[in-house]
Amino acid sequence: MSDLREYVSSIEETCGEERHFVVTLRHGKRDEAIRKILERGKIDRSISGLVFDISFRGIPLRVYRTGRILMKGLKSKEEAERMLGDLLA
Repeated sequence: MSDLREYVSSIEETCGEERHFVVTLRHGKRDEAIRKILERGKIDRSISGLVFDISFRGIPLRVYRTGRILMKGLKSKEEAERMLGDLLA
C-alpha cells in the first residue's frame, strides 16, 4: 500500500452503468509509474506514444502520458487499489 500512496494522487469512480475508475498519478512520480505499468501490462495498442491501451490480468486499462489511467470493469475501489498495488510494486 505504501507504493500506491507514493505514486497515486487519487482514485475516483465514474458515473454510469459500468464501474470504471479514474486514477491520477502524482506529478513527480508520473513517468516512473507509467514505465512500471507498461512493463507489467500487455500493450494492446499505442496511440502516438501518448495513450496506451493495455491489459493486466484480463482488465483493460487506458494509460495517458498526462498521468491519468482509466480502469474499466472493476467491481470496487478496493479491487482497483489491489491491481494498482501489483502494477506499481
